[in-house]
Amino acid sequence: MNKLFLIKNQELFQGENCLNKNYFEGWYFKNTNKEKSICFIPGINIEGKNKKAFIQVITNNLSYFINYDIKEFKFCHVPFKIQIGKSIFTKEGIHIEISDDIQKLQIYGNLKYSNTKNISTNILNPNIMGPFSYIPFMECNHAIINMQNDIIGKININSEEIEFNKGIGYIEKDWGSSFPKSYIWCQGNNFNKTKSSFMLSIADIPFKFFNFKGIICVLKTENEEFKFTTYNNTKIEKYLINDKSFDISLKKDKYLLNIKSNYDNGNKLLAPVKGKMNKDILESVTANITVILKQDNNELFHDMSRNCGLEIV
Repeated sequence: MNKLFLIKNQELFQGENCLNKNYFEGWYFKNTNKEKSICFIPGINIEGKNKKAFIQVITNNLSYFINYDIKEFKFCHVPFKIQIGKSIFTKEGIHIEISDDIQKLQIYGNLKYSNTKNISTNILNPNIMGPFSYIPFMECNHAIINMQNDIIGKININSEEIEFNKGIGYIEKDWGSSFPKSYIWCQGNNFNKTKSSFMLSIADIPFKFFNFKGIICVLKTENEEFKFTTYNNTKIEKYLINDKSFDISLKKDKYLLNIKSNYDNGNKLLAPVKGKMNKDILESVTANITVILKQDNNELFHDMSRNCGLEIV
């Protein structure tokens, strides 16, 4: 597959030529209604000759990691489709069929996605990483597949049925060799007053002979999109952080963005280090995010989202 085509279509499987080196690739499908969230992370990880596929599952209170033989991982570029075992993941919806006797886990169901909202892109900025998308030696790459979509369907997990007929979805992905050693990440699209979506990540990025703090952030309201990133000269004005909360302000030109977030309960996930899924991190899918955007002290946006994803590492 042509590399430029993959860069322009980052939802596609990027690792077809990386199967003989330490590598990971994972897609993040977040599904929320007013009260509950369930996220699915299908992916692969390669450490030398040890090659596996997996699906991670995150709910309000629990998380699961299900291993698969690498032969059970299948992909299609056009149209985009990922299949692991009997579960299928596309931009239009997902089919879940997971059975794990050891973890006493049974999950099945179908979700259909519609009314998708994407971030703006162009040749220079093919996704949220902007020009960094073209750099081949990044330790970890990130892409937003869609900021928001409507959901119709149901998921049954251990005989509990979760309806998403008025649900909201979000899809992103990561790939490379390792997650950053330290970072924050949060995402919310269940705002109280507006049908908006928000994503923020600030991470320590190794880059050849030095490290830098990389910023990718986007607020997509019903009518506008605001990006705050390293490559558009965004600066960190405030950075207060502890294990379960943060208060951050970002400045770009005449815009000032303040984000506050906190959570009570985090569930364990496995993250990659040189291709091996052996780093424990905590993610909440019940966090709150308050976002305030000002332009020259005039408030443009002020809203709070519930059922948010939050990781502080």
